[in-house]
Amino acid sequence: MNRVILMGRLTRDPEVRYSQGERSMAIARYTLAVDRRGRARSNQDGDQGQTADFINIVAFDRAGEFAEKYFRQGMRVLVSGRIQTGSYTNREGQRVYTTEVIVDDQEFADSKNSGGGDSGNSYGYQPTSRPAPSSAIGDGFMNIPDGVEDEGLPFN
Repeated sequence: MNRVILMGRLTRDPEVRYSQGERSMAIARYTLAVDRRGRARSNQDGDQGQTADFINIVAFDRAGEFAEKYFRQGMRVLVSGRIQTGSYTNREGQRVYTTEVIVDDQEFADSKNSGGGDSGNSYGYQPTSRPAPSSAIGDGFMNIPDGVEDEGLPFN
Protein backbone atom coordinates (compact mmCIF):
# COMPACT_ATOMS: atom_id res chain seq x y z
CA MET A 1 0.00 0.00 0.00
CA ASN A 2 1.34 3.43 -0.96
CA ARG A 3 -0.38 6.05 1.21
CA VAL A 4 1.00 9.17 2.84
CA ILE A 5 -0.60 11.84 5.03
CA LEU A 6 1.31 15.06 5.71
CA MET A 7 0.64 18.27 7.56
CA GLY A 8 2.93 21.21 7.04
CA ARG A 9 3.31 24.79 5.90
CA LEU A 10 3.74 25.93 2.33
CA THR A 11 7.24 27.28 1.79
CA ARG A 12 6.04 29.44 -1.12
CA ASP A 13 2.93 30.00 -3.25
CA PRO A 14 2.09 27.03 -5.50
CA GLU A 15 3.58 27.09 -8.99
CA VAL A 16 0.83 26.21 -11.47
CA ARG A 17 1.11 25.26 -15.12
CA TYR A 18 -1.53 24.02 -17.52
CA SER A 19 -1.09 20.96 -19.72
CA GLN A 20 -1.39 21.24 -23.50
CA GLY A 21 -3.96 19.40 -25.54
CA GLU A 22 -7.67 19.13 -26.08
CA ARG A 23 -8.47 19.47 -22.38
CA SER A 24 -5.93 21.51 -20.46
CA MET A 25 -5.37 20.46 -16.87
CA ALA A 26 -3.88 22.40 -13.96
CA ILE A 27 -0.67 20.97 -12.50
CA ALA A 28 0.24 22.65 -9.21
CA ARG A 29 3.59 22.09 -7.51
CA TYR A 30 4.42 23.25 -4.02
CA THR A 31 6.66 22.31 -1.13
CA LEU A 32 5.52 21.58 2.41
CA ALA A 33 7.77 22.12 5.42
CA VAL A 34 6.78 19.21 7.66
CA ASP A 35 8.03 19.30 11.24
CA ARG A 36 9.76 16.22 12.57
CA ARG A 37 8.56 14.74 15.82
CA GLY A 38 10.90 14.53 18.76
CA ARG A 39 13.77 16.70 19.84
CA ALA A 40 16.12 18.42 17.44
CA ARG A 41 19.67 17.17 17.68
CA SER A 42 22.61 19.52 18.06
CA ASN A 43 25.72 19.17 15.98
CA GLN A 44 29.26 19.65 17.26
CA ASP A 45 28.97 23.45 17.01
CA GLY A 46 25.84 23.45 19.16
CA ASP A 47 23.57 24.43 16.25
CA GLN A 48 20.19 22.80 16.07
CA GLY A 49 19.87 20.37 13.19
CA GLN A 50 17.15 20.38 10.57
CA THR A 51 13.80 20.05 12.34
CA ALA A 52 11.64 19.90 9.21
CA ASP A 53 11.54 17.92 6.02
CA PHE A 54 10.72 19.70 2.79
CA ILE A 55 8.36 17.52 0.76
CA ASN A 56 7.53 18.19 -2.90
CA ILE A 57 3.79 17.99 -3.63
CA VAL A 58 2.02 17.73 -7.02
CA ALA A 59 -1.72 18.32 -7.44
CA PHE A 60 -3.50 17.68 -10.75
CA ASP A 61 -6.69 19.02 -12.32
CA ARG A 62 -9.24 20.35 -9.79
CA ALA A 63 -6.87 19.83 -6.87
CA GLY A 64 -4.30 21.91 -8.78
CA GLU A 65 -6.86 24.65 -9.44
CA PHE A 66 -7.82 24.64 -5.74
CA ALA A 67 -4.17 25.02 -4.71
CA GLU A 68 -3.69 27.87 -7.18
CA LYS A 69 -6.76 29.72 -5.95
CA TYR A 70 -6.54 29.25 -2.18
CA PHE A 71 -3.07 28.15 -1.03
CA ARG A 72 -0.49 30.77 -0.10
CA GLN A 73 2.97 30.76 1.42
CA GLY A 74 2.92 29.99 5.15
CA MET A 75 -0.51 28.35 5.25
CA ARG A 76 -0.71 25.06 7.11
CA VAL A 77 -2.34 22.38 4.99
CA LEU A 78 -3.13 18.69 5.25
CA VAL A 79 -2.32 16.53 2.23
CA SER A 80 -2.99 12.87 1.57
CA GLY A 81 -1.82 10.97 -1.46
CA ARG A 82 0.83 8.58 -2.71
CA ILE A 83 4.59 8.74 -3.02
CA GLN A 84 5.94 8.65 -6.55
CA THR A 85 9.60 8.32 -7.46
CA GLY A 86 11.26 9.00 -10.76
CA SER A 87 14.47 10.05 -12.41
CA TYR A 88 15.78 12.11 -15.30
CA THR A 89 19.10 13.14 -16.80
CA ASN A 90 19.93 16.81 -16.30
CA ARG A 91 21.79 19.08 -18.76
CA GLU A 92 25.15 18.07 -17.31
CA GLY A 93 24.37 14.42 -18.05
CA GLN A 94 23.91 13.48 -14.37
CA ARG A 95 21.09 11.21 -13.23
CA VAL A 96 18.69 13.05 -10.87
CA TYR A 97 16.29 11.06 -8.69
CA THR A 98 12.98 12.59 -7.61
CA THR A 99 10.46 11.83 -4.89
CA GLU A 100 7.13 13.64 -4.65
CA VAL A 101 3.66 13.19 -3.22
CA ILE A 102 0.82 13.01 -5.73
CA VAL A 103 -2.27 14.55 -4.10
CA ASP A 104 -5.49 12.60 -3.64
CA ASP A 105 -6.91 15.07 -1.11
CA GLN A 106 -5.78 18.40 0.33
CA GLU A 107 -7.35 20.78 2.80
CA PHE A 108 -6.66 23.62 5.18
CA ALA A 109 -5.23 22.44 8.51
CA ASP A 110 -6.08 25.66 10.36
CA SER A 111 -9.30 27.58 10.59
CA LYS A 112 -9.33 30.95 8.90
CA ASN A 113 -9.04 32.65 12.30
CA SER A 114 -6.05 30.70 13.57
CA GLY A 115 -2.48 31.13 12.49
CA GLY A 116 -1.03 27.95 13.92
CA GLY A 117 -0.76 29.31 17.43
CA ASP A 118 1.57 32.21 16.74
CA SER A 119 0.76 35.72 15.60
CA GLY A 120 3.31 35.63 12.84
CA ASN A 121 5.30 32.82 11.36
CA SER A 122 8.51 32.42 9.42
CA TYR A 123 6.65 32.15 6.14
CA GLY A 124 4.87 35.50 6.36
CA TYR A 125 1.30 34.21 6.25
CA GLN A 126 -1.02 36.42 8.27
CA PRO A 127 -4.55 35.00 8.41
CA THR A 128 -7.37 37.49 8.31
CA SER A 129 -9.70 37.59 11.27
CA ARG A 130 -13.43 37.44 10.78
CA PRO A 131 -15.54 39.93 12.76
CA ALA A 132 -17.91 38.45 15.32
CA PRO A 133 -21.59 38.42 14.35
CA SER A 134 -23.40 41.46 15.66
CA SER A 135 -25.83 39.28 17.59
CA ALA A 136 -23.09 37.39 19.46
CA ILE A 137 -22.52 38.06 23.13
CA GLY A 138 -19.23 37.80 25.05
CA ASP A 139 -19.27 34.01 25.49
CA GLY A 140 -19.67 33.28 21.75
CA PHE A 141 -23.32 32.25 21.92
CA MET A 142 -26.08 34.08 20.07
CA ASN A 143 -28.41 36.23 22.08
CA ILE A 144 -31.94 34.83 21.61
CA PRO A 145 -34.46 37.64 21.48
CA ASP A 146 -37.28 37.84 24.04
CA GLY A 147 -40.59 36.34 22.99
CA VAL A 148 -39.18 33.33 21.11
CA GLU A 149 -41.11 30.23 22.10
CA ASP A 150 -39.03 27.31 23.40
CA GLU A 151 -41.31 24.91 21.53
CA GLY A 152 -39.98 26.10 18.16
CA LEU A 153 -36.35 25.31 19.01
CA PRO A 154 -34.98 21.93 17.85
CA PHE A 155 -33.79 20.98 21.36
CA ASN A 156 -35.00 21.15 24.94
